[in-house]
Amino acid sequence: MSREEAFELLKEYNKEEFHVRHALTVEGVMKYFARELGYSNEEEFWGIAGLLHDLDFEQYPDEHCIKSQEIMRQRNIDEKLIHATASHGYGPCSDVKPEHEMEKVLFATDELTGLIWAAAKMRPSKSTKDLELSSLKKKFKDKKFAAGCSRDTIKEGAQMLEWDLDTLLEKTIYAMRDCEDLVEKEIGEYNA
Repeated sequence: MSREEAFELLKEYNKEEFHVRHALTVEGVMKYFARELGYSNEEEFWGIAGLLHDLDFEQYPDEHCIKSQEIMRQRNIDEKLIHATASHGYGPCSDVKPEHEMEKVLFATDELTGLIWAAAKMRPSKSTKDLELSSLKKKFKDKKFAAGCSRDTIKEGAQMLEWDLDTLLEKTIYAMRDCEDLVEKEIGEYNA
């Protein structure tokens, strides 16, 4: 599946800018980690997994990670991609366990990107580019801030990757800085 096909599929099931922005952000984060972790030859695949991980969430929130598997199988999409996207919901939504390092990164960063974006929006710059680890750690400890972002899932993801929490937080800030301009450009085009 090409990136263009993946984006068209995403737009078929997601109309709200919030969900499209999240998908584009996670795509960018996944591509960053593919490069950083030595999987440059799989960068597009990692990105597509990030782009489609919440394919079914907007229309089928009660069947999240279940309906997406059905939708993708109807389109004969690679089982590796189906497994990867379903595994990000391991526990609350799915019994598909993250196995590959890419799946563990997706599991670990999905909720975290939401927390980082919420923290960035509170800054005068409204950007991740000047968000520091110390500031994010304060927001992480405040259970009322971005309460929908599961801290337990983020911690579990760090454990899966065998990283300490600070490493995961800092690397994900860098990943979001890296893709922020491209996400903004694509959201502008999406809304045009």
